[in-house]
Amino acid sequence: MPEKPTPYKGLEDQLILRDHLAADRTILANERTFLAYIRTALTLFVAGLSFVHLKEIFSSYIVEVIGIIFILLGIATFFVGLVRYKRMQALIRKIKTEELKALGEENSP
Repeated sequence: MPEKPTPYKGLEDQLILRDHLAADRTILANERTFLAYIRTALTLFVAGLSFVHLKEIFSSYIVEVIGIIFILLGIATFFVGLVRYKRMQALIRKIKTEELKALGEENSP
């Protein structure tokens, strides 16, 4: 089987640990991004609830509509973040398994 071209010819032994650490950093960055989505979604949701409760003070349906919009935006933000997190998680898992397969093929006689 022909070898895949790589710009790191001769450095494969030095890059193994670095590649694994880069993958771990990518996983952690993906989790941080998901947590940011959750934080934003919760903020929008709580702001929406606050606007809905302000309707009792101001007796305005516009305030209630704004609150409902914020609540819906919070829910949508959570699901967008969840979908993006799962997609990136699947992509990272795919790349890691391909790399492990490639390492296994290189080490087999």
